[in-house]
Amino acid sequence: MSNDSAAEDEPASADDDAEPNEDEVEGLQEGDVIKLAYTARTVEDGHLVDTTDADVAEEEGVGEDQEFAPRTIALGQGHIFETVEADIIGKEAGDEGSVVVPAAEAFGEFDEEQVRTVSADKIPEDDRYPGAQVQIGQEQGIVETIVGGRARVDFNHPLAGEDVEYEYEIIEEVEDREERAQGVLSMFLDMDLDIWFQTDTVEEEQRVEPDEAEGDEADEDEEPPEPEFETVEVEKESLYIEAVPQLQMNQQWMMQKQQIAQQLMDLVDVDRVVIQETIDGAGMGMPGMMGGMGGMGGGDLEAALEEADIDAEDLDVDDVEDVAEEIEDAQ
Repeated sequence: MSNDSAAEDEPASADDDAEPNEDEVEGLQEGDVIKLAYTARTVEDGHLVDTTDADVAEEEGVGEDQEFAPRTIALGQGHIFETVEADIIGKEAGDEGSVVVPAAEAFGEFDEEQVRTVSADKIPEDDRYPGAQVQIGQEQGIVETIVGGRARVDFNHPLAGEDVEYEYEIIEEVEDREERAQGVLSMFLDMDLDIWFQTDTVEEEQRVEPDEAEGDEADEDEEPPEPEFETVEVEKESLYIEAVPQLQMNQQWMMQKQQIAQQLMDLVDVDRVVIQETIDGAGMGMPGMMGGMGGMGGGDLEAALEEADIDAEDLDVDDVEDVAEEIEDAQ
């Protein structure tokens, strides 16, 4: 037998059979949460777009009332521009980078059709000058010129048509669940809220699966039975958020709370998000009701109603207040 035949019959070694595992990935990936420091400027003239650096903000004279610090973001959740995120994927904490986000992805290309002529009457008198930022209907724009009773307004984003360069540093990967949740809430709402995790036992309706033997004995012509449900107790890992008044009035929260809650559930591995409102008991009585009428007793009110031949069930709040005022004047 030739040497070639012997080589062909020789079993392949383990090293020969080993193939690269495509599932093994290195570095940061979608779903990871990081603290990111960055400064973004327009490529053409270096105009500051955004920064997390307090020194840069001070040099530029912006954000005197703001706090500047690295931001907590989740990769794969649309928290940053795709071009920046793609440059971060695969890197490690401590790495730095620089990447240019094209205008179309950043703030859009400049659209000549968004520069329109409108009646000057739609602009407040104090804003009728070139460069003024104005709100007309649901749109914001910048006044270019005003001639007679007509104004030329640019409704493009102020940075439309500008490529933007991001210089960034990955400070650290965030593992702590509470820090992850606070980071997401801060990014969406710019608020520091009281949050906590808790395992709750809750009742839940679950479908009762039919017995297989009963299913086999059922007549094929018979209609399937109505599904049965039973109440069972299950444990739910919950993220609680204190519903302070600022949260309830936050427009971003009102418009996106379902999206925010879903991201929180995905990123901190909980079954549900619970918004908890606390009422502290310092309630106000309705004016004119339950002793809230300047110390007037219930007997005085009943006597006044009887004297006026009025059925209390037919009264509304305004009627009660009028009666209260009459009694107070008489006292």
